Amino acid sequence: MSAQPELRPALPSTGGPSELPAQIGKYRVRAKLGEGATSEVFLARDDFRGQDVAIKRVRASLLTDSRESHFQQRFFAAEAALVGRLQHPNVVQIFDAVVEEHASFLVMEYVPGATLRRFCRADALLPLEQIVEIGFKCAMALSYVFRQGLIHRDVKPANLLAVLDGDQVVDVKITDFGSVFNFASDRTQVFRVGSLAYMSPEQLDGDVLDSRADIYSLAAVLYHLIAGRPPFDATQQAAIMSQIYEATPPPLQGVREGVSPALEALVLRGLAKQRDDRHASWDEFAEALSALIANHDVPRGPLQGVLDSERFGLLRSLPFFAGFGDVELWEVVHRAKWRRYPYGHALYRKGDEGCSFHIIASGAIDVFRDGQRVAQLGAGTSVGEMAYLAPSPDLGTHSADVLVAEQATTISFTPETLGQLSIGTRHLFDAAFIRVLVRRLHAAHEALAHPRRVL
Repeated sequence: MSAQPELRPALPSTGGPSELPAQIGKYRVRAKLGEGATSEVFLARDDFRGQDVAIKRVRASLLTDSRESHFQQRFFAAEAALVGRLQHPNVVQIFDAVVEEHASFLVMEYVPGATLRRFCRADALLPLEQIVEIGFKCAMALSYVFRQGLIHRDVKPANLLAVLDGDQVVDVKITDFGSVFNFASDRTQVFRVGSLAYMSPEQLDGDVLDSRADIYSLAAVLYHLIAGRPPFDATQQAAIMSQIYEATPPPLQGVREGVSPALEALVLRGLAKQRDDRHASWDEFAEALSALIANHDVPRGPLQGVLDSERFGLLRSLPFFAGFGDVELWEVVHRAKWRRYPYGHALYRKGDEGCSFHIIASGAIDVFRDGQRVAQLGAGTSVGEMAYLAPSPDLGTHSADVLVAEQATTISFTPETLGQLSIGTRHLFDAAFIRVLVRRLHAAHEALAHPRRVL
């Protein structure tokens, strides 16, 4: 059933040239990362980009004229067609694809860390809040993938890369699009592919699929991460298939401490036999995962701080970010400085020079001129943007005192951190600033025209 055997981790090779190629194409090989029956993965250096990359090379034995090689070439072509197309912080980027007579390989973003297989063992399970956070990020990424006209069809722990900070999982990235179904492709595409333990009933049937097939697979991954075992397990493929069609997964409550009825219900709904009984869309699935955190339906473990999913949900609710898409919001989540300020704290004092600006996420800010309050700003608006937008340093001097009126959380940027964002996201910031300035000019006009009506 599996499109491609899973790659086994490999220790960096220290042998001679016969063990480790010095170069693959224009890329200098540094180490072997993993290997499987059909391909090998190497760590290499892209001198042009000045960064490390991962290279997945098809084994030479599969470049022959055989039935197996034709299947593998289709899987390779499916991924090769996505070069430069997927731009999401939780999806591994594919930079290049090279087809040569004796070698075909993909050049991809290198993600140091491990796959989620490491955390599927009963002795290495992640905290529940972290599992929900991983699920949320994968759901948002797969929603993006689906909007590109793609169904992954092989969502499983081995295809989810954990970005680690020590032993802590700080992010996740989806990889291996060899099994992808591309609605826009005019090539003949292979049906009934995937990894059996995570395949939905309709995928087993070779039926026409939609996003709910991947929702089932992600729910199966979450079940495995929670329980330390997949929802269906047997020694024979036929027995697993029978369970997928007919059996109910064992209950999650009682498997480990902290599994709430709401968490179990979400996972089991994702594993529903009939796709109409699952969540209708990725957005619905992601919102349900986010609600588990917001409603305290999972215990807060060692993370304790504000989760990325919470920050993402907060940004979505703010008027300032109304024109931002999911990908741009993720950029803001990761690049912005998030700060909480107590009542009375001065964000700016009259005469201060600076070019930072704040977007108010919660709370309220008072603006004083010569001791008189002239405005109060609430969640979803910005302050300090004039100093940032000023064309000359003289105009970057603050002309008012800006004080916290109610405990506030702000999202702040400087020109340097804003410059780290993509061009598209910076354009969205510019558009948002224009909307803010237009509203303030309108308010000023109303104040002059109707001084008694406008305070």
